[in-house]
Amino acid sequence: MLIKTLKSFVHHARYFPLWMALTVSQWRSFDVRSRSLGTTCAAIMRWYPPAARRFDREARRVFPNMTRGARAKLGQSMGKHMGRTLFELYHDAEFQAQSHKFRVSGSGLDALKEAQANGKGAIIVSGHFGQWEAIRAILRQYGMESGAIIRTHKNPHYARRIRAGVEAGGKPILSTGRTGTMAVVRHLRSGGIISILLDEKYSEGIRIPFLGLDALTSISAAHLALKYDLPMIPAYGIRMDDKNEVQVIFEAPIAHTDSVTMTRAFNDSLSSRILANPDQWYWLLKRWDGA
Repeated sequence: MLIKTLKSFVHHARYFPLWMALTVSQWRSFDVRSRSLGTTCAAIMRWYPPAARRFDREARRVFPNMTRGARAKLGQSMGKHMGRTLFELYHDAEFQAQSHKFRVSGSGLDALKEAQANGKGAIIVSGHFGQWEAIRAILRQYGMESGAIIRTHKNPHYARRIRAGVEAGGKPILSTGRTGTMAVVRHLRSGGIISILLDEKYSEGIRIPFLGLDALTSISAAHLALKYDLPMIPAYGIRMDDKNEVQVIFEAPIAHTDSVTMTRAFNDSLSSRILANPDQWYWLLKRWDGA
């Protein structure tokens, strides 16, 4: 019993610095607190060798001709963006209040409105790029709501806080796995919208090029879009500066063909966004492992 208690303490204690960074200084403005965690994460990418090496390994796959120093700076800039995004996810209710700073464009928004007007669901596909929660925040401004799919984190306290934060952006929040998939189907068939981040490695997936390299990719979103005749719409929240200004872009729905072709079209779409803003993608996903 004592050993189990100690293991539990150590498991939770290792997240204490992150918890402190996410929750202290509540008296400071939201922008300042967000930028502070971004600065902290940029420092981690510079001074914590395991993180720096892992980033360099992944970035070198895509940018083999970039100097190591340039990749190191890119990693630090990625840390800044991801630190801000993590803070905003943790405090999503406050982040939603910043949505007046977001700008929206793209024909995909009209496609979403049309689907909802006809009582149909829709699938929004994006990645760990920019500020993806801005997508769901914008939808609320237009009287729509999107659920999301999240993985359960190993640390229960952290998982609860992240889930609560993401729920502030829209419901339902569904888990991965068979049970979660069944819930997604019910939600879509009832006319709901679901947002899916499709840039993680999927061990049982299909090898589809991503940033020019084969990557194991889930084709489930395209499969659902085809099976239930739903629009599959790529959308991105791109940070415009060092404040909370975000350009939310809803691209045109991906043409219905077959699951692999549609998923490849999404991979190409996200790849082009990443190449234009490489520091806004989370490079530590081990995206190409096992392919």
